[in-house]
Amino acid sequence: MFISMNWISDFVDLEGLDKMELISKFSLATAEVENDIFHKGEDLSGVVVAEIKSVEEHPESKKLHLLKVDAGDGKLTDVVCGAPNVRVGMKTAFAKVGAQIGDITIAPRPLAGYDSFGMCCSEKEIGISDNNDGIMDILDDAPNGTDIKDLYEIDDIIFEVDNKSLTNRPDLWGHYGIAREFATIAKRPLKELPTLDLSKYDNLEKIDLKIEDELCQRYSSLKVENINTNVAPVNMRIRLFYCGMRAINLLADLTNYIMLEMGQPMHAFDSRKVEKIRIKRFDKPFTFTTLDGIERNIDENTLMICNDNTPVAIAGIMGGLDSEIVEDTTTLTLESATFNAASIRKSAVRLSHRTDASARYEKSLDPEMTTVAIARFMKLLSDIDDGVKVVSALTDEYAFHYPQVSLDFDKDFVDKYTGIEISDEHIVDTLTSLGFGITQNGANFHVEVPSYRATKDISLKADIIEEITRIYGYDNFELSTTNAPLYPVRMAEDKNVEDRIKDILVKRFQLHEVHSYVWQYADEYKKLGMEVEENIKLANSTNPNIETLRRSIIPTQLCQVNYNTGYATDFGIFEVGRVVEGLKEDGLCDEHKKLCITLFSKTKSLETLYFELRDMIAETIADVRHKSLTYKKLEATHSYEHPKNLYSLVLDDVVIGEMGVAHPLVSKKIDKKAAIVFAEIDVEALADIKQENISYVEPSKYPSIEVDLSFVAEKFSEINDTIKESAQSILKKVGVADVYSDSTGKSITVRLLFGDDERTLTHDEVQKVVDDIIEKLKNKGINLKM
Repeated sequence: MFISMNWISDFVDLEGLDKMELISKFSLATAEVENDIFHKGEDLSGVVVAEIKSVEEHPESKKLHLLKVDAGDGKLTDVVCGAPNVRVGMKTAFAKVGAQIGDITIAPRPLAGYDSFGMCCSEKEIGISDNNDGIMDILDDAPNGTDIKDLYEIDDIIFEVDNKSLTNRPDLWGHYGIAREFATIAKRPLKELPTLDLSKYDNLEKIDLKIEDELCQRYSSLKVENINTNVAPVNMRIRLFYCGMRAINLLADLTNYIMLEMGQPMHAFDSRKVEKIRIKRFDKPFTFTTLDGIERNIDENTLMICNDNTPVAIAGIMGGLDSEIVEDTTTLTLESATFNAASIRKSAVRLSHRTDASARYEKSLDPEMTTVAIARFMKLLSDIDDGVKVVSALTDEYAFHYPQVSLDFDKDFVDKYTGIEISDEHIVDTLTSLGFGITQNGANFHVEVPSYRATKDISLKADIIEEITRIYGYDNFELSTTNAPLYPVRMAEDKNVEDRIKDILVKRFQLHEVHSYVWQYADEYKKLGMEVEENIKLANSTNPNIETLRRSIIPTQLCQVNYNTGYATDFGIFEVGRVVEGLKEDGLCDEHKKLCITLFSKTKSLETLYFELRDMIAETIADVRHKSLTYKKLEATHSYEHPKNLYSLVLDDVVIGEMGVAHPLVSKKIDKKAAIVFAEIDVEALADIKQENISYVEPSKYPSIEVDLSFVAEKFSEINDTIKESAQSILKKVGVADVYSDSTGKSITVRLLFGDDERTLTHDEVQKVVDDIIEKLKNKGINLKM
């Protein structure tokens, strides 16, 4: 937001003060000022009021004119000018020879065969508006030769306040609120805002006005006739331009001027098109054309200003095209209102249309300003056009009142909170200057918070401390070290598990950690043939590509693998991230923390990579929980999962995740020759499983015996279950030594480890157990490979 120091000076006497220093103090005490500060008019000199005495057409040009102008120096000056609006008797801004306009120095020069000794300037050329349709038409009575900067407020200092720093300060969205801060900082009085006494119109008929929806907090209105002036004064237009707004016409400019001055948006309706004002929402959606000519979709949640049942404006955002002020408008119905801040913000987001008005309304404006803004508007309008006539009483519907905020504190509270000694006088002077009502009884203070600070800003005693200290100056605080006890905090178990897993995957298996967002990226999913699964969606998402939250990290990592296939032939990535599995009973997202691992290889077979992932997970779980995983066959339910090679990961009879292979269609789109496998584990479920204590067993002093048996079978689990049934004390360990497949089928080589802690085993007793296992497996149709 741009702030004009000339405008501030209307309300605070800054005579004799360093304005740049004041701006710096404002930045420290109130709100952040952006780095660029603009000294308007600094690069303009030698431009004066001049009168056009004669106009002749250029004999060889249809656009150029030969002028003689009186610049107040006792002679007529020859000027060649191409502006279309030149006329005899017109007064304009004239840059004499030697004048400076920005980087340009005016000098005599030939133009189309004639010498021109100066330049007649447009408002844009001298930097006071963006109007370049013709030379400036000066209607004010000023002697020829008057310096244009003496006639108008062209010299000004403009600084920009960071809007983010004003989010909690609705009172600072206008120059008058900023002036209050400057008055406090400079220790000078704040002048009252000049307004028109509207009570003298109380005997007139009121406007037919009714608030029909609680989203409208207050609505004030006044009707005015006999408006004969259509153009705002130059100084008003200069201020609007310097503060980033374009001049339109007197009534529109006045509403913008009040908004920039007081922070209170206003709207002027053509009275011919507004008779019965109703503020309400509609049951059904419809389309509505706003002032910018755009047709917008209005839903049942958007508050509308209506002429009876006909919408004429979107409340707090923008007026309608059909009720706008036009050139022949001589009567207006003035609106000054406040609305529910959240509803305005949501409506602006839904419509994708944020305006200067909505930016202010969504900050919780003070409803007490609505009538003051109308009185200020009428003061300015009557000063400009003294023939205007008020034809209604001030009509005011006040539906919602913010509660009065009162706070009590004592001097000890201030001293304890700040750590320094701040005088009673400073406390009283600061709060009084900022508009707070304050009474002191000994060391106790009672504060009445002004309405413009009570809508969302000041509610706690600590807020009062901030007001006192920021004006006192944070740079005036003495630096000291605070003594405070520090207590160790035990890390949450799921965080411990997460950190240990990350260390293992990076240090032991050389995987790369990645990070991603929680969306399902529709465009990326589509490229790989994966579906965007139904889940929670973002309300009012502006990008349909990322409107749905993900249920799994696996598709995200497959997209990441797709981006990185050109960088390495073999790599693995992992992430500990969030997924959302619908809604919980309380209506909140059912959020889970998941570990996802994806391996990619162009050099290894799918089987090799799959078992590499299995061993990686098993080793990691064993290291973190000292327990062994088991696996159960799963049916594929997602578009990215292989229909066969999918297993759940089970620990202590709890399913903690799944492991699988990328669907062939997905894998081919990533790389036709590559193998891709993945696993996803619920970190919180894993953390909930109790860690097994490590027990140590003394190794046997006697030799063990290994026996390898190759069986014709598809799954090791069937073999393992049978061996466990036949297990005897001398059988210490069972594992897979090898898997072999040929044209005759698949065989699994099982390694049996036999041993005893007390003696050396004989061949016969080992063979007896081996024969028993072979016989039992044979009875189940699992034979030795011959």
